[in-house]
Amino acid sequence: MAHDLTLRIDSARYWHTVMRSGEIGPGKAGGLRRLALTDADKEMRDLFVTWCTEAGCTVTIDRVGNIFARRPGVDDHVPPVVIGSHLDTQFAAGKYDGIVGVLAGLEILRTLDDGRVRTRRPLEVVCWTNEEGARFTPPMVASGAFANVFDVDWVLALRDDDGKGFGAELARIGYAGKEAVGGRPLDAYFELHIEQGPILEREHVPVGVVVGGYAVRGMHVDMRGETAHAGPTPMDRRRNALIGASMLAVAVNDVGWKYHATEGKATVPRIVAWPNKAGILAEYAQLTCDVRHADPAVADAMWADVQAAMPECARRANVDMAIAGEWKFGSERFDPGCLRLVREAADALGIRHRDILSQAGHDAYYISRVAPTALIFTPCRDGISHNEAEHADVDDTVPGVNVLLHAVLARANRP
Repeated sequence: MAHDLTLRIDSARYWHTVMRSGEIGPGKAGGLRRLALTDADKEMRDLFVTWCTEAGCTVTIDRVGNIFARRPGVDDHVPPVVIGSHLDTQFAAGKYDGIVGVLAGLEILRTLDDGRVRTRRPLEVVCWTNEEGARFTPPMVASGAFANVFDVDWVLALRDDDGKGFGAELARIGYAGKEAVGGRPLDAYFELHIEQGPILEREHVPVGVVVGGYAVRGMHVDMRGETAHAGPTPMDRRRNALIGASMLAVAVNDVGWKYHATEGKATVPRIVAWPNKAGILAEYAQLTCDVRHADPAVADAMWADVQAAMPECARRANVDMAIAGEWKFGSERFDPGCLRLVREAADALGIRHRDILSQAGHDAYYISRVAPTALIFTPCRDGISHNEAEHADVDDTVPGVNVLLHAVLARANRP
């Protein structure tokens, strides 16, 4: 690495921005509840844009609300090196998931400004919209739209549980941008994220070099039955959509246990039903489920098992059952050249690292389909995430941000 290896981020400034973010959209137990496109999300976005503008960046917003803050390069016409993650959270979330990655990008730009360091290629920091999928499902739709996985108009038409549209909510909070979504080259994409698992903390390793992810297969399934009185309706005439969803939920869980010995997982995180009232059978229900495995072929087998269970669940509940939407991610393998830069940066800085697989979804998965990509993990306490008890320490996180800094510099300054 030809650049100045003594360069380090300002850890106090970086952590101050992380803690300031942690004040916006507070949860009920000390964490965050900052759902995508809510007023809290707008407040955080506004602050992020202010910070980026104060750092001298040009800020643009695309049609699905992705925010890009650009620092010019010496050769400003070439594709940028991009750093990013997300600022939205789950319903019950900590202060670090996604957030440490976006703000690491901002801190890197500030550090380069402090040192009057120019890069050959331009740098951009991106905040992807609705990574969590907590309000608008599925997750990672905006980075997916950038990578041409999802149609932009389909994303804008998504609705939350209250019937509010993605596009309308973007406009309401002032982030319905005019820029095209994707369709432009990126030199590379780097993302830093807390591990959301216990391995790095348990092994006292500050940096995880993510070589790939667990293969994920997910879907929404619609159940259609018929309303009827919960009292006099005979059992053999009932068409309770909620029962169909419940039977499928158990079947999905059974698939997870079938593959448990090889670290397979199957999850039903959500069932909605209508009218969902006492005294009346549900006419409609929707179940959301996914399966995950490190081996894509095994994930496909798990997925086949779930789908094979559907007809019997539908028959027993006397309902109609149909797949309403499917998605898949996690089979990607990240760019060897970018991963090499991460390892070289860690070695040059004397920071321990290890290769690791990601078991959760990240925007980096979709972006890896259109640009060379690297994903870096930093430790979190007890591996807890998607919980307000999620916690990361500054001393455990900063080494990864410094590795990110030097990997990005090496990529941006290469001939």
